[in-house]
This record gives sequence, C-alpha cells and structure tokens, in this order.
Amino acid sequence: MDAELTRRQILRGTALGVGLAMAPGLATAASTAEYDVVVVGAGAAGMTAALTAAKRGLSVVVLEKAPTFGGSAARSGAGIWIPNNPVLLAAGVPDTPAKAAQYLAAVVGPGVPAARQEAFLRNGPQMIAFVMANSPLRFRWMEGYSDYYPELPGGLPNGRSIEPDQFDGNLLGAELANLNPPYLATPAGMVVFSADYKWLNLAAVNAKGAAVAAACLARGTAAALAGQKPLTMGQSLAAGLRVGLQQANVPVLLNTPLLDLNVENGAVTGVLTPNGLVRARRGVIVGSGGFEHNAAMRAQYQRQPIGTAWTVGAKENTGDGHRAGQRAGAALDLMDDAWWGPAIPIPGDPYFCLAERTLPGGLIVNQAGKRFVNEAAPYSDVVHVMYDKNPAEPDIPAWLVVDQNYRNKYLFRDTLPLLPLPDAWYSAGAVVKASSIQALGSAIGVPPAALKSTVDRFNTFAWSGMDGDFHRGVSAYDHYYTDPLVLPNSCLAPLWAPPFYAFKIVPGDLGTKGGMRTDARARVLRPDGSVIPGLYAAGNASAAVMGHSYAGAGSTIGPAMTFGFVAGNDV
Repeated sequence: MDAELTRRQILRGTALGVGLAMAPGLATAASTAEYDVVVVGAGAAGMTAALTAAKRGLSVVVLEKAPTFGGSAARSGAGIWIPNNPVLLAAGVPDTPAKAAQYLAAVVGPGVPAARQEAFLRNGPQMIAFVMANSPLRFRWMEGYSDYYPELPGGLPNGRSIEPDQFDGNLLGAELANLNPPYLATPAGMVVFSADYKWLNLAAVNAKGAAVAAACLARGTAAALAGQKPLTMGQSLAAGLRVGLQQANVPVLLNTPLLDLNVENGAVTGVLTPNGLVRARRGVIVGSGGFEHNAAMRAQYQRQPIGTAWTVGAKENTGDGHRAGQRAGAALDLMDDAWWGPAIPIPGDPYFCLAERTLPGGLIVNQAGKRFVNEAAPYSDVVHVMYDKNPAEPDIPAWLVVDQNYRNKYLFRDTLPLLPLPDAWYSAGAVVKASSIQALGSAIGVPPAALKSTVDRFNTFAWSGMDGDFHRGVSAYDHYYTDPLVLPNSCLAPLWAPPFYAFKIVPGDLGTKGGMRTDARARVLRPDGSVIPGLYAAGNASAAVMGHSYAGAGSTIGPAMTFGFVAGNDV
C-alpha cells in the first residue's frame, strides 16, 4: 500500500467517530464502527453475501458507492444460470449433477480450476434455496431458453435458466425510491418477465406472441387493482434481496464508496470510506462490480477499440475493488474479457442486441461488406469474433442489415412494427436507411457491389434453409429468439423489400468479467497462490468462473450470487 494511502488511513481513522456520526445515512454506524463482516457493493453478489453472513448470526454492514442499491443486477433481465436448483427440479427439468459438471467443464475448459467449478455447482442450488427461505424472492423457470451450447455433453436445449417472479415493490417501503432503475423500462401497465420478450418481439405476427402480450397486460391490470407496485427481472431481484436484508436488520449505507482496504499485518481488517474506517472483525467481502466505466483500465487491459460508452453496466462500476485488491496484494485474472454482446450506439444507453440480430431477415456484415459470423450465436461469442477478425478485415463497427419486411413484422427495441425509428438514431449515425442495397452500402461506407453479392448469397441460403457459410440455425440456441412461422429455417429469411436499413454494431457488454483471483471458498489469492487473510470477492470484482465463455442466460448473476453465498458462509 502506498504511503499516501497509509497517511489518509491514519488521519481518517482518528476522525472516525465524528465522520460516521455526521454522514447522511450513517447514524446506525456511528455507535458501531466495527462489524463482523463488511460487504462492499449492494448488487446481487454483495446483498447475497450480506444476507448469508447475517443469517449466521454475524453483524454485517453493506457499503454502496451509488446513491441507489442494486447495481448492474437491478438494470438487468436477471436470468440466473444455476444447474440442479430446486426451482428447476420442481419444474421437472431433467438435470443431474453429472450432466451439469460435464457441461460446465466443456464450456469453460481447463482455464478455470475444477475446484471452483465444483464449488459453484454444489453451492448454487443451496444458495437458491437459502434466498427463498430468507427473503420474499421466488423464481420461475425460463422454459425453452436453451443453454448456450446445448450440443455439448450435458447441455440442455430447454435450458437451465431461472428468473425472479413478480415482486410487490410496496414491501420495500420508502426504500423503493433508492432502487437503481432498469436498463429498459417495462411498458406502462404491463408486467413483463424476461421470458416474455421472445414472444413480445413476435406479437404482430404470431398468435402466441399476441397472447403473451395480453397476459402481460392482464398481470399489470391485476397488480394495479390490488394496489401493488409490480417489479420483475432485475428490479424484482434487487428489491427482494434488499427486503431480506431489511428483515435481517442489515444496514445498507448508500453514497459510501470504497477508497481502500485496511490491511494490518498482511490481513484485511476493514474498509476505508470518505467518512472513516469501517472495521471488520472477520473479513471484507468485495462485490463492487466490474471496471467497465474506467476508461484507463479498459485501455490498459482490453483490446482496441474500447471505451466506456458501449457498456450497459452500472455507471459506478469503475474498478474500485480491483484496484484496492491489487494494493492489498491480489492477483487479477481475465482482465481482457467482458460479458460481451453486439450493441447499437443509440443516444443515451447503447442498445444490447438479443433478438434483433437473430430474427429472420437480417445479417451482419463487416466494413468489406461480408458476413463474418453466425449472427444468432451466443452474444459473447459474436464480439469475440469481432475482435479476433478486426485486425485483418475490420468489423468494428459492423452493420446489421435488414429490410422493410423485417421492420413490418418485428419489434425493434421498443419501436413497434410499421412505426418509424426515432429520428435521434439517424442523427447519431446508429441507423442508416436507403432505397436499395447498393445505395445502403454507399451510405455506410461499405463497397456496394460486395454488399449486394453478400445479400444475394444470404438470400439463397435463406430460401434453402441452410446457411452454408456460418451454419446459422444448426444449434438449438440459435432458434430461441426467432420466428417459428418462418420455414424451413426460423433463423433465415431473404431481404427483398425496400427500403433497407443498416444498424451500426459495436462491441458492447453487460460488464467486465476480469477481477481478483479467488479460490473455491471465494477467498482472494496473491500471485503465488497464497490467501490474503480477511479478503473475499464475488461477482464482477472477481475473475469469472465461466472463464472466457458463457454457459447460459444468467451466467453472470448465478455465479455472483453463489460465490457471495460461499463467502458469506466462509468468512
């Protein structure tokens, strides 16, 4: 630790009582400047860790940098990938520990220690059962949302992902005002689950889509008549965990960032905040999120082009835990990687593309006007390919090309079929429209003849139902967001109806996935493999158990909560 930080610790430590007493929201801490466990971050990892430790009878405090709680989890769809959990088994999902272990090992490869994989698979189901027993949260199986590589040994084409059930925000009381808002707001008057979006995209052309839209509206109406404030997805997850902490009398101190870890004789013994030192008798659990909004760190560790404008992670995620951990001696892993996904840089938050790049009638091309990837592949894989191929034949940015037939059928973000896209998207260069494929190529700086040739070849594949170049539609996963009425391949349809549209595609992300190296007990490790006493990490502050891959929807939040649970039980 550098000398300046040591001096600051001494100075702030002497002012501890005054600083804590005067800080907004810290009245409960003024008389108890020391806890058994100090948790950094009120996201899914941190709140699960805090709830776990509290239910063991330990005194716990959660320190949150933001003026809100929930972090990136509150902004998310809140899919949770945990094999063999009680929600799945109750739904009759044919999962087994052997299948799950076989699949996870095939997905992540040898880069992730087997002991960490085993700890995740063993503790995940226990964590879900614990959360349901100690909070109002309940969960639903996301039936049909395939594992991302269902053809691998142990993969399940019908999926292992779950999501939070509907939650009444009234249970939070006044604390509801402090919930981090969602990335995309649910349509007014509707209660929408993550699993519904697949069908809402198709509501204009598919009877089941229309029925799901009606069901969402009916749920919203019923909730309103009952006087509820219905929450789903990440809002439900964060709210439910926060109510659990309220019931367990765990304070969550907002506007309280981590400045540094307090280290004494090689052990972490507390957290330095702007208001003073908060001591931890047993340990500190860091769940402070990734570093996606730290431009210097992204430039240092990740491939170019990169920046902070393409991420949808919480804006407070600037790697505070990573840097404090490094100063305490932690090793870092996977810092070059993120939970990637193709994104459209529209004004405001970028739009993270899921269904839009998969629906039939669209293809992605590089700056040479050529396809370079299976557009329906897992979103993280698409961006890995973008970075891998970009030096040889630039594809950052790439372009998602669709026709008017596509626009007439499918929801695009929150723009209904047949309705015009926002003018601001055109002004920002996020979308370009032209009367012909050749004119579209000229407008986006792509060779017109090459683009026309690519579209013609793609159309031939679409008519036959077989993608001879990138095998789009071979995997069961490819078909999740597609249109089942399109035959012979629900992933493929020709582009023929003018005008034509091109959406700019950049390497977006849900957050970074590199962080402190941890063991199977969520303890932070030094480069030599030794444990830093008193320091734990979970979520995107730690190196992901998924390695460079992504097993299924919720591979971020599932492990984050699981290793928060592991840390809360071990500390």
